[in-house]
Order: sequence, then structure tokens, then C-alpha cells
Amino acid sequence: MNSNVDINNRPDYDHVIQDIANYVVNFEVFSEEALNTARNCLMDTLGCGLLALRFPECTKHLGPIVQGTVVPNGARVPGTSLSLDPVKAAWDIGCIIRWLDYNDTWLAAEWGHPSDNLGGILAVADHLSQVRISRGEQPFTMREVLEGMIMAHEIQGVIALENSFNRVGLCHVLLVRVASTAVVTKMMGGNREQIMAAISQAWVDGSALRTYRHAPNAGSRKSWAAGDATSRAVRLADMSMRGEMGIPSVLTAPQWGFYDVSFSKTNKDQALKPEDERQFSFSQNYGTYVMENILFKISFPAEFHAQTAAEASVILHPKVKDRLADIEKIVIRTHESAIRIISKTGALANAADRDHCLQYMVAVPLAFGDLTAEHYEDDFHHGHPIIDELRDKMQVVEDKRFTAEYLEPDKRAIANAIQIFFKDGSSTEEVLVEYPVGHRRRREEGIPLLEKKFKANLATRFPSQQCKTIFRLCKDQAALESIAVNRFMDLFVIA
Repeated sequence: MNSNVDINNRPDYDHVIQDIANYVVNFEVFSEEALNTARNCLMDTLGCGLLALRFPECTKHLGPIVQGTVVPNGARVPGTSLSLDPVKAAWDIGCIIRWLDYNDTWLAAEWGHPSDNLGGILAVADHLSQVRISRGEQPFTMREVLEGMIMAHEIQGVIALENSFNRVGLCHVLLVRVASTAVVTKMMGGNREQIMAAISQAWVDGSALRTYRHAPNAGSRKSWAAGDATSRAVRLADMSMRGEMGIPSVLTAPQWGFYDVSFSKTNKDQALKPEDERQFSFSQNYGTYVMENILFKISFPAEFHAQTAAEASVILHPKVKDRLADIEKIVIRTHESAIRIISKTGALANAADRDHCLQYMVAVPLAFGDLTAEHYEDDFHHGHPIIDELRDKMQVVEDKRFTAEYLEPDKRAIANAIQIFFKDGSSTEEVLVEYPVGHRRRREEGIPLLEKKFKANLATRFPSQQCKTIFRLCKDQAALESIAVNRFMDLFVIA
């Protein structure tokens, strides 16, 4: 017998896939904190999408692939008049949500933005609600959307807790594809087998390089990649509902599976792990933990590792704004992930490059007292040479305590500390911010600011009375949960 011949016995689905399917099929959401946080997350996520519609580089991507296409029961894209098939609608909603890097964040061994999943969830719920009504059936309610958000957050976030995809060069949007696929397949009526088949296809698609997030290739793909991922999830879910077979051992298959092909190195300096370690590790089961602990970007549209640095810079602004030319050096104490992901020197090529540069996100609020999406645009950067002058004076150093507490489950700190030294030998005090205003530890302080942010974003697209109607509904947990998805989406249509 030839020992090199593969044994063609069809295996059971990998346990990781089975666990995800079991969760979305069987789990019931009872956590009031999770549902309340999901409501706030919905507001914040849609608001980020509305704000992004002010930027032509974003809106050029929106609309049907074939102009003039009319889709029966089409899914709407909030803040527009578009009505699209759910695959393209998921792309468009996901694109506007992520464009400004202003939606929620999850930080662990892997990071990401779980509200990216809303693109697929909302598109499918809107489309299927209209289909159901046309058949005399009950539409989806927004309670079901909130539950879908909680589950997608949980799948993406729990996998990310102990499994670093960035260290093997992969992009976190593959977790959006996996999480969205599981949830939207269930929404389409998929059974456990169909959900597992769809999830397995999502893992086959999983090898997404993250090169477009880093120098020297940082660019706008990072602003639409999540829309692409959640859109692909809708397509894979649809295929599985049509009977497409799955790939049961997509993760564990020797030589050809995801673990061996894409997850076999901890980082570029280490050899392959032993065979029995080339798998995901999990510290907890799926529940509602991720939504309850999600991080909101309330104050700044900036990569999350820099949120507390920008906050510290705003605090320092009044003390340095009239002495910028006298600065000798700026010392930033930070955590290892921030250094590895967003610390950059040299020229910055575009807005996407700038909103992932720690030094840029410190320099702007030091000089101007705030950090907004407009501050990343070419005209602003090129018109203010002081930004790069300040960047050149920065020293970024790791604080081991910051790095450790970033990963501690009961802390999940994202600390940055900044101190300014002047040429005459004087200095400011060091300003340390350990938890950003969007952290669970600062919810009482943060939620009123999140609501203020949502109101401001609504006002960029809708007249005053429409803004008030939407905000009043979104503030009322019971009213929001009970409204039909199609009626909710009606409120966000531009005539």
C-alpha cells in the first residue's frame, strides 16, 4: 500500500465550527446589560456610517454594481436613497460604518471592530422583513437585530481573546466574515448543518493579508475591507441555504487546512509550533461577554490604541499651544501593541495612513485641541507643517505595565502617557490616561457623550424633526426592540 495516499474518510466538522453553530442555534440572550449596550452600539455604529457619507472617497463605492438595477424588497443603506440586493447592501453598510475608523473596537490578542458585522445583519433583516410582509408573515424585529449583534460580537471577540491573527500576517476582517456568516445564515432560516457549512466556507476564505494596514502600503482598503467581509458572509450564507456543501475539516486538515497553511507561526522570528499547538485556544465559552465589554470610540475617529494618547494630548493642549516652537521633545509611554501597529515615522501618504499613526494622532490635538475626521485629509495635513515638526520630536517607549494590563481580563487597559519637554529645561507634568472614555469602566461618563455624538451625526443627514424621531426611538429600549426592522430602516431613507 502507498503510505502517501490520503485516506478519504469524510470527517465531522471541526469542533470550533460546531461550537459556533451550537451557540447561534441554541443561545438565548437574557442579559439586560448586553441588550442595552447593543442598543447604544447600534446608535453609534449607524451614526458613524452617516458621518462617513460626507466623504466622496467613501460614497464613490456605494450603489448597485449595474447602475439602474431595481431590486424587489431591496435592503436600504442608511442615510441614502439606495435600495440594493442584500449582498451589495451589506457591502455598502459595512463600508460606511468602517470608513472613518470611528465605530467600536475589541482589543485582545487580536483586535477588530465587531460592529462591522452590522452590515450583513441589517441588510438581511431589512430584505427578509420586506419579503415576509409580502407573504403575509411577521417581519424581523429590532430585538432580533440586537441579538444578532450580540452573537456576532461574541464570536469575533471570543476567538480574538487568545488567538493573534496579526502575528501571522492575517487581517482581523476574516473574523467578521466568520461571525457574520454564522449569524446571517441563522437569520435566513439555516439549520445547524447549513450554518456549519457556511462557516466552513468562511474559513476557506480566511487568509486575508493585512499588508494594506501597515507602512508602506497603508491605504483606503482598510476602510472598506469589513464591508467586503460582511458582504461575502451574506453570499456564503445564501449559497449554503441553496444546499452548497461544507468543508468539515477546513481548520484541521493536515497540510491543506487553515491551521497548517495560515496559522502555523506565532510570529516571523519563531519556528513552526508543534503540531498539537497549531490550533486556536479558548479561555471561555460564548455568551454575552464581548458586547458587555465593548470599547466605543466616543471622542476621536482614531485607531483605538491611540485613543487615550489623543485624550492626553487634548488635556495638554492649553499648556503647550503657545509654546509649540519651544518644544524640544515629546515622550509617549505606551503599550507594545500600539508600538507594533501604529507607531510610524516618515512621510504619511493618505488619510488612512494618518489615522493609523500614533504620532500624528498626538500631534494634531496638541496643536489644535481636537482630532476629527477632517484632520486626516490631505489639505489639512499639507496646510499645517507644525504636525510633522511635532512628530519629529516624539520618542515612543514601551511601558511593560501598560503592555501587561492591556491583556489582563479584569482590566483591558489601553494606557498612554505623554510629557512635553521644552528647550529651556522646563516640562509639563506627565498626563496619563489608562482607560478611554469609551471603556466599560467609564460607561456612566461615556454614554451621554455617545448619545451626543449620535445626535451630531444624525444632523449631518436629516432634518431636525427626523433626527428627534430617530433619537427618541433609539433611546427607548422597549420601543426599539419591538419595532419592525423595515419600519426602523424607513426612518433612515433619504428621499
